[in-house]
Amino acid sequence: MRERLLAAEQVVGFVWRDGALHVLDQGRLPAEQIWHACHSLSAVSGLLARGAVQGASATTLCSAYALLLGARQRADEGGDWQAGLQTDAHLLVNAGLPRRDADWLLQQMHQRLAHARPDAEPLAILEDEAHGIHQRDREANLAMAQLGVELIRSFQGNSQNLLSIGCAGAMACGGFGTALAVIRGAHLEGLLERCYLGESRPLLQGAKLAAWELVEEGIAVGVSTDAALAHVMKVRGVTWAIVGAEQIAANGDVLGVIGTYQLSVAAMHHGVRLMVVAPSALIDLQAESGEACFHELGHAPLGYPQRERVAGVDEIEPQFDVTPADLVDFLVTEKGIIERPDVAKLAQLLSRKHLH
Repeated sequence: MRERLLAAEQVVGFVWRDGALHVLDQGRLPAEQIWHACHSLSAVSGLLARGAVQGASATTLCSAYALLLGARQRADEGGDWQAGLQTDAHLLVNAGLPRRDADWLLQQMHQRLAHARPDAEPLAILEDEAHGIHQRDREANLAMAQLGVELIRSFQGNSQNLLSIGCAGAMACGGFGTALAVIRGAHLEGLLERCYLGESRPLLQGAKLAAWELVEEGIAVGVSTDAALAHVMKVRGVTWAIVGAEQIAANGDVLGVIGTYQLSVAAMHHGVRLMVVAPSALIDLQAESGEACFHELGHAPLGYPQRERVAGVDEIEPQFDVTPADLVDFLVTEKGIIERPDVAKLAQLLSRKHLH
């Protein structure tokens, strides 16, 4: 299946070419496909700030290239580009890169520079590291896709109806996606009848981005309001709900795009298996549980004009929610599959050095 995915045409959200980062503006999709050529860190941070790049992995990967662009600009101007990496990372955090990811990027780049040969060109080392981070994300996507498809096949080998919410696809990552990579793989292996998507309000990532990605690859798609997903499960014979994640606590609780929690509750009631597909880097063993540690639920304003709202109403607008671990049937990472994740199983998974 890996070869099938590599051979298939795929949507990409960004590409490094000719010394510049070229970014597909996700905020303009699906009406327009507009690419921006970014030659500076400020150009990338501007796109991050206005939502042209969506998805945790894509934001981190674009930021890796942005740090390279910032270092090049400082070097060309005769400045101390190594000292400037910290300043540039701070600018990217202000544009939307999570602080945790910024610290990780700086650590990766400093470690790579520290272990480079004395005669190596430092900026070439930074570029090679940015490419390496990107390639490792692609490889993780491929590994998760293969494991997820094997899991689907092991339960029911014929064509099935799958369901997802949000957009954990290629544009949100460095290559093939997480949840949508599994759905792509199921399509290529003849295991997919139709993929049903929630709109993913209020940003409509499902209706605008996930649906566009899948249709571009010839996959049969149905879109419903998020409130109709339980009904879709009941009447359309859905066998799996497959979702991505923003972060995973040590006990297996999942921070996901808003609507994931209610989706998981409906899935349990209707006997639909819930598969969370996420890279192992999102597992945070310092976060004891989701309810105790995931307090930053973001802000997603209601999706209708202010003039149509009732004055004096308390508006509840989280961008993410927490799905308890006991509602997760399987967690699929590039290191392996965990059934019913818990503290011991996650700790054991992270101790692995190779894919299983």
